[in-house]
Amino acid sequence: MKASRLIPAMLVFLAAQVAAYEPPRTAGGKVDFSGVWQVLNSANHNLEAHPGRAAQVMREGPVVPVPAKELVALGAVGALPPSLGVVEGGAIPYKPGALAQREENARNWVSADPEVYCYLPGIPRATYMPHPFRIVHNDNALLFSYAYAGAVRNVALSDPGPAPIDSWMGQSWARWEGDTLVIETTGMNDRTWLDRAGNYHSDQLVVTERFVRTSDHTIDYSATLEDPQVFTRPWTIRMPLYRRVGADENMLQFNCVEYVEELMYGHLRREPLD
Repeated sequence: MKASRLIPAMLVFLAAQVAAYEPPRTAGGKVDFSGVWQVLNSANHNLEAHPGRAAQVMREGPVVPVPAKELVALGAVGALPPSLGVVEGGAIPYKPGALAQREENARNWVSADPEVYCYLPGIPRATYMPHPFRIVHNDNALLFSYAYAGAVRNVALSDPGPAPIDSWMGQSWARWEGDTLVIETTGMNDRTWLDRAGNYHSDQLVVTERFVRTSDHTIDYSATLEDPQVFTRPWTIRMPLYRRVGADENMLQFNCVEYVEELMYGHLRREPLD
């Protein structure tokens, strides 16, 4: 068969396989999303498509840009890997003033990104950080437990109304559209970023996530972000989530709070370290 005919045939076959997949279900018949999941992308570096470069933050060099002073010693470990991006349509639709703030954030990543200080990541960033997370799901509960910073998200199974107070992880509640799990999160503060590239939001952010099981080991994940203070329109990111299996399904905690004590409080020593 010619290649021009083979590729469409393969796509039809793969689509049929996905359509025929019967996911595991809870006792009540809902799709069961339980398991330990993780992304395999570099969205946490930058949601938008980007080439690889020597560091997350660069400065002018004598001939070409070089890594920021604070990152030079990291060498290749501090390099930014390339990515095709996960934003549908390619670019995040910032308002002009908000775009200028994103660029300012990017220039000051080393000292400004909340991840540097082990602050809770917020939604949707918690999903695509380079750490696994566990979903515990049955007919009476839906819980997300993240390896990063011990973050936890207890998702309500009916609309609880407006969040009583803004918080780092916000207030989430779930509903179903057929076999698609839809989670809406509101009530987040404006202190979390969306990635290390300085993409950000205000406290008006509403995130609508959709989870679709496509196999025993994959979830089709998307999140639509609405924030009229920062963006000109709603926009969506999309990526697969992969289930960890075997010994890898044991999730260890990345308790980074203690790892930043020297950064945040070392200057308070009687004799600060150099």
